Amino acid sequence: MRVVIQRVARASVAIAGVTTAAIDRGLLVLVGITEGDSPADVQWLSGKIARLRIFPDDDGAMNRSVADIGGGVLVVSQFTLFASTANGNRPAFLRAARRETALPLYRAFIDQLTEDLGHPPATGEFAADMQVSLINDGPVTITIDTQARE
Repeated sequence: MRVVIQRVARASVAIAGVTTAAIDRGLLVLVGITEGDSPADVQWLSGKIARLRIFPDDDGAMNRSVADIGGGVLVVSQFTLFASTANGNRPAFLRAARRETALPLYRAFIDQLTEDLGHPPATGEFAADMQVSLINDGPVTITIDTQARE
């Protein structure tokens, strides 16, 4: 699994012009799933995100997690995180997991994140054409890949 995490002042998802999910201060998590990802990856990644200390404390140091600040989390599936541009200029998405693999892991990720945060995250709609809006706070953008465990 691969995620791009953005610390946001606010973020939202719209489908066909209708806002379907929104958060104020918190994290926007774009998540991609590849073949070979497992429930162990889901568990590790969810815990890492819930505990990731990227919000400032009273001294301005990044020492607080999204849970510490009572922030929101918006999760959006994004198969394009596994794009390959090695051959030519048109990305190939062969490394992205097929729906029958990705959807159960995406749902498991949402469930695990709900457990780790103590409340459900807001979500986009799996495989939908979404418009994601955000105000990046910082900006702070972090990528994590479960294969590298970083």
